[in-house]
Amino acid sequence: MQIHIPYGKTTLTAHIPDEYPVHIIEAPNPAPAADPRRAVEDALDHLLGEIRWDDFRGAQRVAIAVNDKTRPVPHEHLLPPLMEQLAALGIPDSAITFYIAVGTHPPMTPDEFPGILPAEILARYRVVSHDSQDDSLLTFLGETSRGTPVWVNRAYAESDFKIVVGNVEPHQFAGFSGGVKTAAIGLSCMKTIAPNHAMMSLPEAQLGEYETNPVRQDIEEIGAKIGVHLALNAILNHQRRIVTALAGDPRLVVRAGLEHSRRACQVAVPQKYAFLITSPGGHPKDINVYQSQKALGHAILIARPGGTVIITAACPEGSGSDHYEAWTLGKKSLAEVREKFKAEGFRIGPHKAYQFARDGAIVNYYLYTDMNHDLARALLLNPISDLQAMIDQTLAALPRGEPVGILPHAVSTIPYVSYQ
Repeated sequence: MQIHIPYGKTTLTAHIPDEYPVHIIEAPNPAPAADPRRAVEDALDHLLGEIRWDDFRGAQRVAIAVNDKTRPVPHEHLLPPLMEQLAALGIPDSAITFYIAVGTHPPMTPDEFPGILPAEILARYRVVSHDSQDDSLLTFLGETSRGTPVWVNRAYAESDFKIVVGNVEPHQFAGFSGGVKTAAIGLSCMKTIAPNHAMMSLPEAQLGEYETNPVRQDIEEIGAKIGVHLALNAILNHQRRIVTALAGDPRLVVRAGLEHSRRACQVAVPQKYAFLITSPGGHPKDINVYQSQKALGHAILIARPGGTVIITAACPEGSGSDHYEAWTLGKKSLAEVREKFKAEGFRIGPHKAYQFARDGAIVNYYLYTDMNHDLARALLLNPISDLQAMIDQTLAALPRGEPVGILPHAVSTIPYVSYQ
């Protein structure tokens, strides 16, 4: 059987012999909205919660947080109706600023802005990239109940009307993205993100969990400290087209959105697999190793201990994190990574190495990638040059009839084993 796997901006093709059943593990792929703009307009006309547009009529400073280049958000459909709503409130273009929420990623440069924002937005409104390492841009808003210090972009926090725009989709340890997360994480800094993400080691910090997830609930508290007023979020299908849109109170948007997301993303499988081939889902989800690790994090949910996982991720921007790269280089084994990380305590960047090492204690993983293989080896990623050869080698060690699991869109898939 020929298999086709998203890879960067193209598709990989490989062959699985007929004596090995192939299970393509795809969540339901809902049909897109017939008119995505109309879907967004409808969401903006029917806000969830008590928020009302008239509450912000004539606002002097409007701040809109948008995701960076590592997250595919259909801004071309989401933003024009939102800007029409703001104009109808009598808010001039000059009062509106877009904040690109990069989190601890490097700031985006102006020449990169057209890659994520429509030309008409760039022509009419002020757009700035957050820089988490510039302390002069930050303000302190206190601590959450879990002790996370809240440091966020000062200009955003001090605005009269604070909006977030993004997607609701599965997140491997925050449960789901969306809602206030764009600002709470994307416009904060290491002092906030590190203690929040440190809770990923808690048993409740699981993919697809919301109400009991300590990481996600801490994010909600950060958003409340910031005072985010409104979220405009989309739920996307595998082609990254809008299925539905939701707007209003950020917490209610996520609660409604996660039910749509679960229906779109969850899929039952009959067993755990000794052999899995997984892809983040192509560009931009495999833009770098930092993002692509999620493909392994989702695959591990249905991987048999001692099995093999091949990750296919183009990673044109390499590791994606100087902190991750610098910390990992020089370490000789995944066991050393696990030991050093636990001894030193949680740190953003090194946590990505730990996630690989944690899952590497369960399965043997390999990375098919365009990134420099010397760097990939130094990062303990086990790069391979020939995908088909690795598939053939793995199958040769398995009994005939052993099913092979294929996760083409791992990052937007929540697989689970059904023992019915």
